[in-house]
This record gives sequence, C-alpha cells and structure tokens, in this order.
Amino acid sequence: MTTNDPIMPGPRPSLLTERLILRGWQVEDAPAALAVYGHAAVARWLSPAMDRVPDLAAMRLLLQQWIAETERIAVPAGRWAIQRRSDGRVIGGAILLPLPPGNEDLEIGWQLHPDTWGQGYASEATYALAAWAFQHDADEIFAVVRPGNTRAAATVRRNGMHWVGETSKYFGLTLQVFRLRPADLNHAAPNAQLPPTFGAN
Repeated sequence: MTTNDPIMPGPRPSLLTERLILRGWQVEDAPAALAVYGHAAVARWLSPAMDRVPDLAAMRLLLQQWIAETERIAVPAGRWAIQRRSDGRVIGGAILLPLPPGNEDLEIGWQLHPDTWGQGYASEATYALAAWAFQHDADEIFAVVRPGNTRAAATVRRNGMHWVGETSKYFGLTLQVFRLRPADLNHAAPNAQLPPTFGAN
C-alpha cells in the first residue's frame, strides 16, 4: 500500500485499495465534496466537529484549509478524498486526526455520499487508513461514535475495532469509543464487542 520510509509533513501519498484511491484533496474537488458534506444525512453526524457546508464557496474554502492542515500536521495524520477507481468519482472523505482536547489520541473517521452506503467502501477506507497509521508508528487509533450511529459502529467492528467505553472528553458530547491496535486489524471481525444496548433506541 505504501512504503515504510519516513515521511515528513507535506502532501500524503495516495493509498490504493481494490476499489478506492485515498488521495489528497484538491480545490477542484469542491462540487463532489459539497455533495457529501452538504448532504443532510451526512451532516447530522458531523456536528460539533463541523457544520453542514452550505455552498460551493464555503466548500472551496474548507478544502483549502484541509489541504494546508494536512501539509503541516505530523504523519500519519491527515485528510484524504475517497475516489472510486471504477469511474473516478469522489464519493467521500476520510481523516486521521488528533482528538481534542489533548491531541494525544488519533481519530480515524470517514464520510461517504449516502448513495454509496452499504457497499463496503467505509470498511475498505478504514482498513487502508489504519494500515497506513500503523506503518508510521501509531500504536493505536480510535473511532468516536454517537450512540445512534449504528452504521459507523458496524463499520469499525468489521475492521476489528473494540469498544472500550463511553466518554465525554471529546467535543463535549457523550460518545462511544472504539480502539484498534495493529494486532486487531482485520477485514472481517463482525463480532467485536459493542457497548451494552447500543442502538437500542
């Protein structure tokens, strides 16, 4: 997927999977990005980390900020566009970013256009990013999931992430926390533990 050579801050190399290319964002991606980050079904899970993007100008500005952030942040952190290899369409975005407030924990996350949900793209992207992180000395990564977001919980479990508890230290919200270590990385681990009564409401 990538080499093990040390990489200094700057543009990230593309990560290839069977069906996807995870590559750096470009300002020209704004229309496709707006279709994702401006979509109500996606935006409901973005807050408070970010709000729904209202228009193309705001999306262009946000992409410029993301590109600059990735170029200065320490590897393996960064932001990637998720591009489908079969047709070249940008179908979403993915992140590896330090979690506030202490920036000690590394969060993995993704957002996909709703018309691509249920096709395994999130699991594929998660696996690629986790492998990238572990190749660059991360010893664990975390996903933080709202209690009602059962789709995200199912995705992280499929990649072998384990539920480690509930916390309100990130973003001021009560969130479920899932952790992945190198030995846990698994394309097919659907029985990883969920929190008690998760998704029951």
